[in-house]
Parts: sequence; C-alpha cells; structure tokens
Amino acid sequence: MATLTFLGAVGEVTGSRYLIETDDATLLLECGLHQGGAQADKANRASLRNLARQVDAVILSHGHLDHAGLVPKLVHDGFQGPVYCTPGTHDLLHIMWRDAAFVMAKDVEWENKWRQRADRRLLDPLFDEQDVEAALKLCKGVAYNREESLAGDVRLRFHDAGHILGAAIVELVLPSGGRDRRLVFSGDLGNPDSVLMHDPARLEHADAVLMESTYGDRDHRPMQDTIEELAGILEQAHADGGNVLIPAFAVGRTQEVLYHLSMLYKEGRLPQQKVFLDSPMAIQVTELYARRHKALDPEDVSRLRNGSLADALPPLQFSRSVEDSMAINRIHGGAIIIAGSGMCNGGRIRHHLKYNLWRQDAHLVIVGFQAAGTLGRRLVDGAEKVKLLGADVAVKASIHTLGGFSAHAGQSQLLDWASAFRDRPAFHLVHGEPDAQRALAQALADRHGIDASIPGPGEQIAL
Repeated sequence: MATLTFLGAVGEVTGSRYLIETDDATLLLECGLHQGGAQADKANRASLRNLARQVDAVILSHGHLDHAGLVPKLVHDGFQGPVYCTPGTHDLLHIMWRDAAFVMAKDVEWENKWRQRADRRLLDPLFDEQDVEAALKLCKGVAYNREESLAGDVRLRFHDAGHILGAAIVELVLPSGGRDRRLVFSGDLGNPDSVLMHDPARLEHADAVLMESTYGDRDHRPMQDTIEELAGILEQAHADGGNVLIPAFAVGRTQEVLYHLSMLYKEGRLPQQKVFLDSPMAIQVTELYARRHKALDPEDVSRLRNGSLADALPPLQFSRSVEDSMAINRIHGGAIIIAGSGMCNGGRIRHHLKYNLWRQDAHLVIVGFQAAGTLGRRLVDGAEKVKLLGADVAVKASIHTLGGFSAHAGQSQLLDWASAFRDRPAFHLVHGEPDAQRALAQALADRHGIDASIPGPGEQIAL
C-alpha cells in the first residue's frame, strides 16, 4: 500500500518535503529550504544521507527555494536519481541554485570570520557550485499536461499552477493495494488577479489532495486598490524626499512589481526618476521572463514594449555588481530600490535597510508573505530597533504592507479551487501557519462539506 509522510511545510510555510512510498518506488515530492531564524538554519543543516539513499526520484512543483532549495544538498549527500520538473522550472533552477550557492558561500565566509575570532567551530555551506551543476544534470523537464512514467509504475502529470514561471500542480497516479490512487499536490496556487501568469488549472479527480494554505485565513485586497495604494505611497515618498525600499522575491514578485511600476510610468504617475533592481538573481529572472514571454499571459505581455519589463520602464537600472549596489547608498531620496531577499533575511536589501530604516522620510513597502522569525516579519510586526550587519538600527521609516500583490491564492480562491474536485477526495492542508490552516479547514467544512486534516510533522497516511 502506498503511504505519504509529511516531512516539511507542516504547520509552517517553508521547507516543503513529502515522502511517497509504494511497493516498488520511493519518491520525494519537493525538497525545500526552511526559512526564518536559527531553527530554520538547524533544520537545513540536518543530514539528508539516509533520504538520498532511499529515494528513487525527486518531483518539484516549482523553483522557489522553499520548495526546491535543498536539492543540491540532497545531491551532495548522495542522491543520483532523476529530478522531475517543468522546463520553465528547470530554466529558473539554473539561476536560483547557482545564486543560492554563491550567496551561501559569502554568508558562511562572513560568519566564519567572527567564529574564528571567537574560537568557535567553522561552518561549511549547505552545498557548493559543484553540487549545483550535478543537480542540474539530473533535472528532467516535463511539459504541462504530458504524462511521464516514473519508477514503480508511477505516472506523473504537471498542470499550470499560475504562480511563477513553470509552477505546477503535481498529479501522481500511484499503484496502491491492487489499484491506482490519484494524489494531487496543489504546489503554490497562483492568484488569478496577479499579472503575467495564467489562471491555475482546475482538476476534478483525486483520491487525496495536498493543498497549500498560506493565505487560508484571508483574501487579498482587490488589485486595483493595491495599485492605488502603491501609487499613493510613491507620491508621499516623493513629497517626503526619501527613498522607497521594496524587498522582493527574485522570482515572480519582482517581475509583478516591475510590471505595475511600468504601467504607472506609462500613465505619468511614477514621480521617482530612478528605479534600481539590485539583485543579480532578480535581474537574470527578469531577463528570462523576457525570453520566455510566450509562456506568460498574452494580454499582459501585449502591454509591454517588446514583451520586456525593462523596455517598458525607462527609469529602471540593473545593479549587477557590488559596486553598483554600493553606489545606490549615496542616494538619500527620490529612488525606488527593489532588492532581495523578499523576507529581508539576506541579500542586498539588508544593506539598503541599514542606510535607510533610520530615516523618517524613507518608506519600506512589503509586497510578499513574511514568515515567522524573519526580519521582514519583525518589521511588519512593529519592531522599533533591529540588528543589521552587526549594528543596531532604529526603525523610523514608514512601513507599508501591500498584501494584494501576493502570487498566492487567497482563501476564496483556494475554496473555489477545492470545490472543482468531484470524487470527494481526502484533503490535507500544508504550507500554512496554524491559524491560517485552521481557518481554511473550517471554511472548507462550512462551504463545501470537506473535512480537511491538518497533518503534523512526521505524520504518515495511507493512500
């Protein structure tokens, strides 16, 4: 009989990992990084050697690091099987894994400097560039709606999740107890109000559904209201004379923000004369979106000059080098600075926060989910002082949260997606914090009569 064990993204949003075992195959669905503080770092450093020996294949829903970021570590720890993903995800992983290895090496180098002075044990990166190249060679691209045969007579099909380039809903047909069982994993379901992506596919048949619940307790603001609020923030920042900082996830969120800035520019409503994209990875992804524009929503792409976000926003400058990034810190007002990481836990945004958070005329615009334990979450929750690059920094800037830009489905959209299934499958809620999961479970029961479970870490179910 096939079983499913919940190894990650259980009662939390990050660290996606699910083990599927049949009589003849062992599959790993997702292999994501945990994000958010010391406990996340500890979880990421745990050995994957036993898992690497056990698993026949890995299946990835999409390229975000909380879903795919530990695959190179799994390879480092001995895994040599195939990694199934969509071609779009494969393109993104070339960028994201290489960037993660580079950033990790720099972070560990910085960390080890003070560890050496304190006579503490030095750290190694979770993986290096050699592990990344080995992992990329294992990737096998599977197009949407094409059936792929896996080990143990398992069948795989990807469907468009509408979240980021290449994001997929994963459908697996598993031999179990003398019959086939159909498991559907939502991955990260997209927000139909978001630009550039198609709407998520709606599936009708399953025996079991793993459904994300990131925003299971609320809906997003209407997109037009969000855009109007952004325009108001930019106008206020212009009047105040300060900079606007936007911590943005390099994949998906950055491109959506650039799209809306380009529309405001086209309408004559962008007062800032300089827009900096200060993230090497986000720059590469933005250029990839231009090359892969035929995979995006054609109506949205038609509004962009040459299908390119960069061409549609003349004030935009790419800050590719460290020197380019450092030069931005000499600008005390009139700039929009978009930089990673999206939760402010690393990357160049921390330098810009250090130079701007203490300024009363600065504005920090949060456009994505901030996991518990991250710097972004502390700022959203009203921290008066934070530590940045070894210094205590007072928080005097205005903090704005724009939830409407989320690339995740809100509660009503999740409920609508769940209602399409005809076979009354068993629902299991993952990728959500406890309050969001409980709220979604209650809403599913009240509106659709669905009794959804909320699995715990390490819990195993029979399929």
